[in-house]
Amino acid sequence: MAKIKHNNFIDTVDTVFSSAKEKGILHLYAQGESLNGRNIQINGKEMLHFGTTGYLGLEQDQRLKEAAIIAINNYGTQFPLSKTYLSHPLYAELESKIEQMYGIPPIITKNSTLGHMAIIPTLIRDEDAVILDHQAHWSVQNACQLLKLRGIPVEMIRHNNLEMLEDKIRALSGKSNKIWYMADGVYSMYGDYAPVQDLLELTRKYPQLSLYFDDVHGMSWKGKNGTGFIFDSIGHMEENIVVVSTLSKTFGASGATFFCSDLKLREKIKTFGGPLTFSAQLEPASVAAAIASCDIHLSNEIYKLQNELAKKTAHFVGLLSKTSLPLVSNNDSPVFFIGMGTPATAYNFTKRLFSEGFYLNLGIYPAVPIKNTGIRITISAHNQINDIRDLALAMDHHFHKAVEETASSEHKIRQAFRMDVKSVLPAEKQQTELHFEETTSINNINKQEWNKHLGIHNIFDWEGMLYIENTFSHNEDPANRWDFFYYIIRDQNKKVVLMTYCTLGIWKDDMLATESVSRQLEEIRKKDPMHMTSKVLSTGSLFTEGQHCYIDDSHPLAEKSMRMLLEKLEEKYNMLQADMLILRDFEHGFHWDEIIRNQGYLRIDMPESCVIEHKHLSEYENYGSMLSSRSRQHFNREILKYEKFYDVEIKESLNQQQLKKAYQLYCNVKEHNMAINTFTYNKIVFENMNNGSNWEFIILKLKDAAAEDFIGIMFCYKNSSTVYVPQLIGMDYITGDGYNLYRQLLYQTIKRAGALEVPRIDFGISATFEKKKLGATVISKIAYVQARDNYAMELLHTLQNENKATR
Repeated sequence: MAKIKHNNFIDTVDTVFSSAKEKGILHLYAQGESLNGRNIQINGKEMLHFGTTGYLGLEQDQRLKEAAIIAINNYGTQFPLSKTYLSHPLYAELESKIEQMYGIPPIITKNSTLGHMAIIPTLIRDEDAVILDHQAHWSVQNACQLLKLRGIPVEMIRHNNLEMLEDKIRALSGKSNKIWYMADGVYSMYGDYAPVQDLLELTRKYPQLSLYFDDVHGMSWKGKNGTGFIFDSIGHMEENIVVVSTLSKTFGASGATFFCSDLKLREKIKTFGGPLTFSAQLEPASVAAAIASCDIHLSNEIYKLQNELAKKTAHFVGLLSKTSLPLVSNNDSPVFFIGMGTPATAYNFTKRLFSEGFYLNLGIYPAVPIKNTGIRITISAHNQINDIRDLALAMDHHFHKAVEETASSEHKIRQAFRMDVKSVLPAEKQQTELHFEETTSINNINKQEWNKHLGIHNIFDWEGMLYIENTFSHNEDPANRWDFFYYIIRDQNKKVVLMTYCTLGIWKDDMLATESVSRQLEEIRKKDPMHMTSKVLSTGSLFTEGQHCYIDDSHPLAEKSMRMLLEKLEEKYNMLQADMLILRDFEHGFHWDEIIRNQGYLRIDMPESCVIEHKHLSEYENYGSMLSSRSRQHFNREILKYEKFYDVEIKESLNQQQLKKAYQLYCNVKEHNMAINTFTYNKIVFENMNNGSNWEFIILKLKDAAAEDFIGIMFCYKNSSTVYVPQLIGMDYITGDGYNLYRQLLYQTIKRAGALEVPRIDFGISATFEKKKLGATVISKIAYVQARDNYAMELLHTLQNENKATR
């Protein structure tokens, strides 16, 4: 099984967060001797606070503070004992008051994250299944990882996509008892709502369906007794609904609550719900503060607080409606999200608002898709009407400046969020310094000019591109049919500053996932070949690897050229309605890394590629002497020793019988190795190779075997006298077992390149360890990814976690 280095989700998140931290926007510290809710001091600057989730301001209510102080004086700072043994004296009163609020007895947990970890593994039975909204809170998704250890199906759908949800329900209905859909009541970034009434209708249509809601951000500011958005929407608790809410955030204290109408289930979770048994209970001060908050919620005062907040929220909505600010979700929640599109624009805007004295929250990947970066603003009871007015004015003023300074546009931002763009036309920019050329065929590009800048790499010299274009542009298989786009940017003197090419095609979303994930998905693709695939616009193609983009870094217009390319690619991406835009195969330390990331791309690690580059490569008879002592031992023992068992033949073309056999051997490798899980190439790819002047075939058969009984083949491309590319491989694993067939194919490729006096071999990706032992240099590559949403990436991350857990 070929081994490759897979991208790590945590590394991607770390890159994004580290960048925001360097900009002084994340991981900040509040300062000062006291807090009042309205103002907050950061880095010595006093700011108006529009980032709190304490929407009703109860965390600053004197009654809650005094209750907490009294509790500490009476009971101490904590009650260090599990609730399984004994709850401290205030717990019973809190449970009673919460039951009065909801009409249902609660379970109280330390916080919502621990609550989900306690509830979900107990609630979900082995015969059940789970469907997650992909924007459900991290704490819900994380708790569901535990279910996979028990073999419970955990599926994911795009945000609020009811059609996709219904498809998943139908697929799971025949093999599951209950099907749980898990969602937030009010989503923490966009402030949008779960479509509760539509979900209730689905529960009536599909009796197996049950609903699990995290309503942490819907608490207190909505509903009878402030019981939250979900309880206000459903009217009464049904058996197929459970709700997790909070005692922190807008409730003003600390902790979380769980509600269900099934009292036996409630007792089961309370009796043994993981963290409920083994974690500490809420501190006396927190419980006392929660009791004081319950008293407010059980009085008419809660409605006064709700109404006052609603007036401020409505006032802010009215102010925003008079601006062109791209408000992502317009409703009555106190959570607002202003789209910025790219991190660069969001950073610029946030710093501007900070300097004006307004503290706001950055909304960035993975909380939202990277191209949907934006600013979260929350309205609370602490904010005064004048504060809200001043914020709206400042936002309107600085938004346009931030957009202009980061070379973005309102049109681009609204397009990224799929908002109405009819009334917002993109500004026409006059560009006299650079000339942009686009064509859809290599035939329209000068051969010498192309080969000078890009043709020295891999298979994409002019003739190689003609082969690829002829093979894939009109391929009868939709999975292997690509559109081609060639781009050249010149200065006023017609000198090439930048040159690249792109393809549009269907990619498997798990292409770079672990093999165990791909094998799991391939079982589904036997019935649904396009399951988890995306339409991708990418630099280069799936058939090539290496430097797909030439840029003259020394040219004074190099940066402008890169920005122009990014702008043109984004226009093409939107016009083609592709799902992803990928810039790939750049080396670490790429000069334009920050510019690309700030334009809304995630940087990910690509699989390592291997290159053999040696001026003495032609001296292959003594190749072992060029290796390290350890590799030389391996070479003598595992490669030279077995060469005597093979007959080796170099063929410029194959007859039809040989071509059929070669294709079978290629398919063997494709089915055996899913380290890079692309679609299987169809026969036309190999027929065109066979008719191409730059292709040849290294064939290995065992001694004394019939001419047609070869067991290994390397499909190789000769890029003039500069690069030799073993592009694809085919093997008979059964017959070649015990003869080190793969290693022998690698060595015979090296010998052939030496005989042709080609100084470089592009050995490609996968099986890095084997190639290193033959003297290959490993090159680390990166790519930049932009996607419409996080769905595919989050699902793959979930699947990879599942497979790691079960190994």
